[in-house]
Amino acid sequence: MLARVKSSAVLGIDAHPIDVEVNVSPGLARFDTVGLPDAAVKESRDRVKAAITNAGFAFPSRRIVVNLAPADMRKEGSSFDLPIALGIIAASGLVPQEALEGHVVLGELSLDGSVKGIKGALPIASGLQSQAGPPGLVLPAINAPEAAVVEDVAVYPVATLAETVDFLLGNRAIERAQAGIEPADGHEAWPAMDFADVKGQPSAKRALEVACAGGHNVLLIGPPGAGKSMLAKRLPTILPAMSLEEAIETTKVHSVSGLTRGNGSIITERPFRSPHHTISDAGLIGGGTVPMPGEVSLAHNGVLFLDELPEFRRNVLEVLRQPLEDGVVTIARAAMTLTYPAHILLVGAMNPCPCGYLTDPRRACACTPTQIVSYRARLSGPLLDRIDLQVEVPPVTYRDLATDANDEPSAAIRGRVEEARERQRRRFAGSPTHCNGQMTARELKAVCRLDEPSQALLEAAVSRLGLSARAYDRILKVSRTIADLAGAEALGAEHIAEAIQYRSLDRAG
Repeated sequence: MLARVKSSAVLGIDAHPIDVEVNVSPGLARFDTVGLPDAAVKESRDRVKAAITNAGFAFPSRRIVVNLAPADMRKEGSSFDLPIALGIIAASGLVPQEALEGHVVLGELSLDGSVKGIKGALPIASGLQSQAGPPGLVLPAINAPEAAVVEDVAVYPVATLAETVDFLLGNRAIERAQAGIEPADGHEAWPAMDFADVKGQPSAKRALEVACAGGHNVLLIGPPGAGKSMLAKRLPTILPAMSLEEAIETTKVHSVSGLTRGNGSIITERPFRSPHHTISDAGLIGGGTVPMPGEVSLAHNGVLFLDELPEFRRNVLEVLRQPLEDGVVTIARAAMTLTYPAHILLVGAMNPCPCGYLTDPRRACACTPTQIVSYRARLSGPLLDRIDLQVEVPPVTYRDLATDANDEPSAAIRGRVEEARERQRRRFAGSPTHCNGQMTARELKAVCRLDEPSQALLEAAVSRLGLSARAYDRILKVSRTIADLAGAEALGAEHIAEAIQYRSLDRAG
């Protein structure tokens, strides 16, 4: 007897429908799975057999063939356990085929018949929206709040195989899952972090405010102990709250990576990822036989912090260039090409020289000019071109450390950042651009018109510093953000001058 169960597979962050076909026929007892299954799918036969038996159903001692269609698409993971088990039960005559219609089923089975969490619940639910008359989605209870964010899809949480069978037969009523969305403040995850904790460093704080207001990449350069990491870790507290669209995009990436299982809701705080400098290029960008997201994509709509930037391998840093420019990561393999989103705010931190004390007035630098040049050369020109703000972070003075004066809190800075972002949202309404840092060449020309003093100042800077065309565009984008923070409609020479000051490595060169 033949049974069909609808399921789904995730490639990248997109879901693809899968038909689980199960045929139970007379013959020598055997269990075969076809349709390009990976090792986890092949091993499902042992989990499924034990789960069916322990759930109180008879496992057929007959010839069983499971086909995962389309057969030319690679299937991976354990999410096909539950549909395979239901297919075997239906093909044995215990559940009519009509009961399986209108439902998409996913779930991993334990040996006792309980249903465990899966990866990619949100992308799968989003993929069902495009179907005419979206069906019900039967999922593990732990994944249901995440998938229920998609309002047009009825999500039914199940805990065991027996409960799933009763639900399909109409013997048990299961209420639709409710979306697990926490209050979208975006800053509740950082209660112990505040810019008021950082003593001094007004110029660095101003630069980070500009970076957050316009979505600009930033590089902090200073001696050890100046507070570079402390500043970077507090960036999420001044970034604007995520919109629902951004929250869903971010959750999709984390969902396919298996990082949302057990959280019970979508991600509402902007991600902050800080990989160690020993990370590989595949770990940073993504990779694998079936490519998975790397740190760049996991930081989508948030912050990617690379501490000790020159210590990262050169080939690792160079793969950042395309994502920083395009906002996506494309990973090509022989069998497939996948694209993951990667709109990030890159924050790098580095010492000014190998010993770290080149710019420290209290410590003597022991590095030779050749060593300094070699150290800074670990960051290529094309990569530095893509970093909008290069900021000197001086050592903190004793007076700043000992003062009892309260520094400006994150909430006050975040208020100005959100006002500037709101101006940008109105400016780019109806376009895929969300902030100044994402402006296209045409948008840049339209919104960054310069008067004569501004043109003269920028021309002098380009000539004296030898700036590239990309660096010229970056200065204009930063200038536009500075003007937005000031509430100015037109760019002025003061905005251009401040943006030029944030190209410290160009000036040093």
